[in-house]
Amino acid sequence: MKPDARKKRTATYSLNGHRAFYLREENTVSVEKARETGKVRVLTVVDLFAGAGGFTLGFVQAGFVPIFAVEFDKSAADTYEANFGHHCAAKDINEIKEFPAADIIIGGPPCQGFSNLGAHIPNDPRNQLWRHYVRAVDQTRPRVFVVENVPPLLNSEEGQELIRETRAMGYQVEGRILVAANYGAPQVRKRTIIIGSRVGPVIFPEQTNINPDKRDFQTQHLPDWVNVRQVIGDLPLEPTGYSLHTGRNPTPKSIERYKHIPPGGNRWDLPRDLMPDCWKRKLKGGTDLFGRLRWDEPSVTIRTEFFKPEKGRYLHPEANRPITHREAARIQCFPDEFTFRGSKIAIAKQIGNAVPVKFAHAIACAVRRMLTTEAKVEYK
Repeated sequence: MKPDARKKRTATYSLNGHRAFYLREENTVSVEKARETGKVRVLTVVDLFAGAGGFTLGFVQAGFVPIFAVEFDKSAADTYEANFGHHCAAKDINEIKEFPAADIIIGGPPCQGFSNLGAHIPNDPRNQLWRHYVRAVDQTRPRVFVVENVPPLLNSEEGQELIRETRAMGYQVEGRILVAANYGAPQVRKRTIIIGSRVGPVIFPEQTNINPDKRDFQTQHLPDWVNVRQVIGDLPLEPTGYSLHTGRNPTPKSIERYKHIPPGGNRWDLPRDLMPDCWKRKLKGGTDLFGRLRWDEPSVTIRTEFFKPEKGRYLHPEANRPITHREAARIQCFPDEFTFRGSKIAIAKQIGNAVPVKFAHAIACAVRRMLTTEAKVEYK
């Protein structure tokens, strides 16, 4: 695509409320016009496979302005627009023929085909959605791009091909597996982060927190990992029924099972008479199933069915129940003011699929350092 063709595209963003979490439609201005007048310096971002917008929110908090997003799931797209404005295309990315130019492209192509929770499926069509991400990079040539995905992507054929193709475009590209807890998120969530730059060397985020059991001379100045108590300890033990702090209706037998699981415990702490027959027969398997969180440690990875304790370590550290949607959202670093749209199941999916906002913010700050060491986004 010719450079002058990209210059003709315009995008709008709102100045009102930008320091919070919402982009409103009042007083929208052209990004290009703002740059020309010099009144406002902006760095724009496009989010592909945006989900609810956790990745976008981290970049907004670092001073970036979102101008476009793509999200196939209608409820997630509605959530995104409720918080960032009406620029999210709720459609299959195959239908997007031309992407708007932006300084940064971010996104996490669907990862089910790479997930550790199931066998890697070589011909899974979900494994090919990264090609549309590469298409957007090739078409618009952002200054920096960031890909977030599950750890197996990095060394997969698809991950290596993504790196090769974008390097062939002239980008410096590096990939690493990072732990979200090392960057202020209260969960030990491991993710592949691939960063491409055409403005200089790739910079990864600086570690801000440390596993207290692994502190050494070089990390002695860092605070401990953020724990579960710090982010949900102020919420009532009994769900209130509003603001997503709503409970389920477990059976008396389920409640009795919950009572037998100590902090850090799991299904093997159940007395045999309370074990489902399938667990009695399966003597090996995941140690997180039917597990209880600990107050003074980070959470395990929050997934889309966190409200089902049989799916992982999702029992509340103290109460005899699984964590609520509000608690899961906080562990994913969403502020309480963030608006979610859709059914409870749809919202759980949005929460579990999100990039933890603190983690996203750390990545965004690294990207800003790559772009400039002096310029600051100014607001009116």
